[in-house]
Amino acid sequence: MALNMDGEERIEAPIAKVWEALNDPEVLKASIPGCQSLEKTADNELAAVVVLKVGPIKATFNGAVTLSNLNPPNGYTISGEGKGGIAGFAKGGADVTLVEDGPDATILKYTANADVGGKIAQLGSRLIESTSKKLAGQFFSTFGEKVGSA
Repeated sequence: MALNMDGEERIEAPIAKVWEALNDPEVLKASIPGCQSLEKTADNELAAVVVLKVGPIKATFNGAVTLSNLNPPNGYTISGEGKGGIAGFAKGGADVTLVEDGPDATILKYTANADVGGKIAQLGSRLIESTSKKLAGQFFSTFGEKVGSA
């Protein structure tokens, strides 16, 4: 089951600082809802463990996150795939674009997509869609707060 979402977040920080944070595993880990661990395994690859609750199903996903289409400091594509045992799988990604908004602020725009399968996919599209949108919104707002206040 595939979903698409987009949005934008104004971050009170210069574009270079936002770009740096987008490539910082600690900042990403703190911003990803339910992220238990996020470790760099190669230049553009990270290993992640994320615990998510979708409706009545709580699952631990083990997966990989890849950064591609790197265009510093203007954006990149972040994509990930995780397996959650009997709960199923989740994969998705986002194209992230940064645009300067004066010298001290940045507009972060994203177009995200998600695909879930297995037991989770049986929960119904409305629940999965609302959960996905909530998680994407949480990620970008938390990221914005962390970078803007640092």
